[in-house]
Amino acid sequence: MKKIWLIARREYLTRVRNKTFLLSTFLLPLVIILFVAGSILLALQTRTHHRIAVIDANGYFKDYLKGDSTITFDFAPGLDTSNYESKGCTAALIIPVLSEDRKTECRLKYKKQLGLTTTEELKEDIHHAISDHLVFEKTGISQIQLDSVRNRADIAELTSYEDTGGKAKASSQNLSYWVSYASGFLIYLLTFIYGAAVMRGVMEEKTSRIAEVMVSSVRPFELMMGKITGIGAVGLTQFLLWIVLLAGLAVAAQGLIPQDTLKDVQNIQQANTMGSGAGVAKAGQAAWEIYKLDNALETTNWALIIFCFLFYFIGGYLFYSALFAAVGSAVNEDPQEAQSLMLPITLPVVFSFIIMSVAVQDPGGPLAVWASIIPFSSPIVMMARIPFGVPGTVPWWQLGLSMLLLILGFLGTTWLAGRIYRTGILLYGKKPSWKIMWKWAFQRQ
Repeated sequence: MKKIWLIARREYLTRVRNKTFLLSTFLLPLVIILFVAGSILLALQTRTHHRIAVIDANGYFKDYLKGDSTITFDFAPGLDTSNYESKGCTAALIIPVLSEDRKTECRLKYKKQLGLTTTEELKEDIHHAISDHLVFEKTGISQIQLDSVRNRADIAELTSYEDTGGKAKASSQNLSYWVSYASGFLIYLLTFIYGAAVMRGVMEEKTSRIAEVMVSSVRPFELMMGKITGIGAVGLTQFLLWIVLLAGLAVAAQGLIPQDTLKDVQNIQQANTMGSGAGVAKAGQAAWEIYKLDNALETTNWALIIFCFLFYFIGGYLFYSALFAAVGSAVNEDPQEAQSLMLPITLPVVFSFIIMSVAVQDPGGPLAVWASIIPFSSPIVMMARIPFGVPGTVPWWQLGLSMLLLILGFLGTTWLAGRIYRTGILLYGKKPSWKIMWKWAFQRQ
């Protein structure tokens, strides 16, 4: 253990003192935040405005199709499919006579694609226009009256509560979704980054013949475990620093919120606590959004999420990094050899990420449940389920079984990788393959 500790300490200090580690630790969260904010801002500000010529055979769409910041509808009498472009329109919408007893195809003619988002918005506008017209025909309610009713009816706010058998606990589906996706994606990303770092480190020591000198004083298994432990500690340090940095940014962001908005948030909190509506009606939309976010953050079991993230990060890292180390010990100086041997290791990680994308949509489904228990995929998929609720969405037995199998899994891969590592690290000139590495794993000492 002492020799493993010395090797791990060397690996840890060498990487933590590196400028690349410091820059990636403190700049990466800021870059991600700026990238996401910039992408949203560009998406909102750079959307093309479309003027659409409407050729309506029904005669009533002019009263119901209303434009917005991205779409303007033109009902000029002279517009048709032959001259809409010369009249300054980007597309022509042809609406034939509609019948209530069958579907009728409306056609959109254009020279240049409008984009998926604009097309979907246009479909919704057409459906809303037809619905409003039918309401007017059946009841006599005008568009102005209908809009007024809709505005007055927007007085309910839906809040989700997890039924834990005792007192119901408030939850946020949106926050759970994003925490689940971010947690799974981080483990997916860090598994690749630090697993590849282990493999490169082993390859460098082998090609430079440093490993030959080191194994004269330590056993190959101790050398492998020291490298895996040291690099894993680097990843753990980086993650903990990210938590501190993000918490500091969250505190700093609160200082940018206007005092009036904060006062409105306090009024909403007091009103919901006392069961009174006083002061809530005057609160703005921004205050409501901040209140919902604060409420979701307070009702989320962050202690369990962070603990499980650390466990599954460490477990998943140990599970896969041992295999990466085995590959690094087997290859020689040709990087293509490493790429071909990495495929059986990377495929389960990639498939786990694909399953995670399904699990965040249906965290209680059979695919998500079984993938969160199997060690090959549990580090990524289980972290996509936990934020949705424990023991509601994830029963305790599933969580316990998943952790137990992951522990047994990384013990198995570490044992297997250690047997490959002891032979491969000192073997040169032989082109490796998984068949040969399998023989190394089970050959007699």
